[in-house]
Formats: sequence, structure tokens, C-alpha cells
Amino acid sequence: MWSTTAIFKLFSSPNRKPDAAESHARTASSRARATDEPRLAPLLRSPAIACQAVEMTFQSGQQSFQALQGIDLEVKSGEVQLLMGPSGSGKTTLLSILGGLLTPTKGSVRLLGQEITSMSRIQLSRFRLQNIGFIFQKFNLFPALNASENVEVVLKMKGMESKQVKHQAQILLEEVGLADKAKCLPRDLSGGQQQRVAIARALAGRPKLIMADEPTAALDSHNGHAVIELLCELAKQEGCTVVMVTHDPRIMDVADQIAYLEDGILMRKH
Repeated sequence: MWSTTAIFKLFSSPNRKPDAAESHARTASSRARATDEPRLAPLLRSPAIACQAVEMTFQSGQQSFQALQGIDLEVKSGEVQLLMGPSGSGKTTLLSILGGLLTPTKGSVRLLGQEITSMSRIQLSRFRLQNIGFIFQKFNLFPALNASENVEVVLKMKGMESKQVKHQAQILLEEVGLADKAKCLPRDLSGGQQQRVAIARALAGRPKLIMADEPTAALDSHNGHAVIELLCELAKQEGCTVVMVTHDPRIMDVADQIAYLEDGILMRKH
């Protein structure tokens, strides 16, 4: 489980000089693309994610455990990729590697054309901040911040102008059906509502990559469907690439690719 302190470090970007105008322009451009651009042609999509021969071994004293073995996976821009398999199969470990949260023991991981395994900690922190949105299974909201503030903190870190931050946070909360809960603290929200705040936070700044660990696990049928529709809209209309760990059969019909893992091995893809 990732603590809120760890999440703050995840979104932090050391020695970064924010460019507010650039951030604001990027947000406006993303919204324009959502309504004006047609669906991306599959043949024109470039790989947003490419990992080759990825292995992950965890060491504890004299004992070692190989969590992933020889993983090869490619996901094109604008695709929804599911990672499925039984508990302990390595799904979350692979998602963490693809999101730059873990460094593999062996292998190559390229995101948006950049090899992240060779990046310094500062470079990787900046890359995650600008390009990746994370949806964690345990929400990881800041308990002392209300719903709007939990979203605002990421927008501020991305360099958005202060006068735009609250407005954009409200828009994101509206997209997940929580406009009326903006002032509520996490303890005053249900599990499903907390998850939707976490999803709104992940969408802050419209990142190019979304890494989601069981994003619908705490949601009822109606809200789960709404969240999946939103993620698919980002993928198909804005070219965002979405990778999800899930056991939810409701999501399978919207996926472009499904990868099944078992005992750390990628058994099959379709």
C-alpha cells in the first residue's frame, strides 16, 4: 500500500520550474481535442508503452522471489490495456513497473519513446508528474484535504495558474459525478466516492498515460460504468493510453488488449 506521503513524493518534481502558460494551453488543447478529433486510426498509433524481457525479483534476506519472468508487452497510444489473472500473478507488480514506480531487475521499459529504466530519480519524478496519472486501489487521498483540494494539489504541482486550479478541479469532480462533494473530507465520503476523487486526481492535467489498479473495485454498477466510459473517452478521443489491473468482467468488452498473467508469466494476449 502506498502512503499519502509516498503519493506526495510521487507527484513531486524536484527543482522543477513550472510553466503556467504552457500548462494552461495544454489543458485547453486537450479539451478541444476531446470534441474535435476523430478516433485515432489504429495503423497510425505509435507504441506508448513497450517493455521487453522484463523480470522482477524481490530479495528478503537469503530468500528471493521472482515476481515476473520475461514479460514482453506493447501498448499503442489510445488503447485500453487490461492486465488480468489470479491474485499473486504479478499484475500489480507489472503495473508498478510500467508506471515507473518500480525498477525491474532486468529488461527494458519505454514510455512515450523514452527508456525510463535509465532515468535518474529526478528525471523519473518529472516524467511521472507530467505524463502519468495513477489510480490506486486504496485511494491514497490526503485525509486533511477536501475532495477539491486533493485534486488541486496535483494541478498546482503541474504548474497550473492558481486562478485556474479551483475551476479545473471542479470540472474534474463533475466528470466523476462528485460536484456536490467538493468540500467534503475523505472521512465523510463513501469508499466509492473516495475512489472517484482519486480518479479525478489521476485525470488532473490530462496525462498521456493512466495506470489504474482495480479502478472500479469500490464502485457500484452505475458509477463503475461511468468511470469506464470516461477512461475510454480519454483513450479514444484524446489518445491517452490506459493500463488497468482488474478482475471486473464489465471492463473486458471495452478493452483493446487483454493480457493474462499467471505465476509472473504472461500466458496469453488477445
